[in-house]
Amino acid sequence: MRKENFASRCLEWRDNATNMSKIKTLIWPKVILFGDSITQLSFQVNGWGSGIADKLARKCDVVNRGLSGYNSRWAKVVLPRILNSEDSADNIAAVTVFFGANDSALEDKNPQQHVPLHEYSENLKEMSRFLATVGVPAGKVIFITPPPVNETAWEKECTLKGCPLNRFNSTAGQYAQACVQAAAQCGADVLDLWTLMQKDGEDFTAYLSDGLHLSEKGNQFVMRHLWQLLESRVAHLPFILPYWADVDAGSPENSLLH
Repeated sequence: MRKENFASRCLEWRDNATNMSKIKTLIWPKVILFGDSITQLSFQVNGWGSGIADKLARKCDVVNRGLSGYNSRWAKVVLPRILNSEDSADNIAAVTVFFGANDSALEDKNPQQHVPLHEYSENLKEMSRFLATVGVPAGKVIFITPPPVNETAWEKECTLKGCPLNRFNSTAGQYAQACVQAAAQCGADVLDLWTLMQKDGEDFTAYLSDGLHLSEKGNQFVMRHLWQLLESRVAHLPFILPYWADVDAGSPENSLLH
């Protein structure tokens, strides 16, 4: 009798395993945020990245690939380690490329992070070309320019670290313009923060927490304007899994496994 019970249980386990193997794994589409510290910090409370993730809950995974302190020279080197041909590009809804705040550091004051303007532009275009080779066309790419620099506030931060002011707003503007031009040449969209934050003589300093990184107001600004570019790329994505009230309570498998 015990042998019969054991055999019966084995058959039951086998059938369950067979049924489980037929269940289709859910794959969430992805929005990948690739950038420097302004991206890395975007998942903090009230950050622009966490705001985008909240908007896309149950529709899309928002993946933070922000690398504090990085410039476009280093970014193009590590990008193939973040995305490659083995990834399913069909599941990538969009990629943001947000560099320039470190590239635009003054060469004589911060040679570690500085990248010459022309090289910065070429690096952006090279990253766009690489993304295309792994199945992410320019239409899914959004470049983001560096924001303006509040030199007075950032100089105080530099002084605390024992170094002189190492960024100028005018220089950040040159890199922003180069980013806009590179995006146009690649056929990608661009969010020109440097221009938008100073539009019509607006006081942009409230958008920055320390003169370089974003304040809560700045994060909300980025989220709002980025969503305007991102929304059309994710509008077609369905709500993943049924609304709870639509689940068949008597036989949930009928609702949840199809």
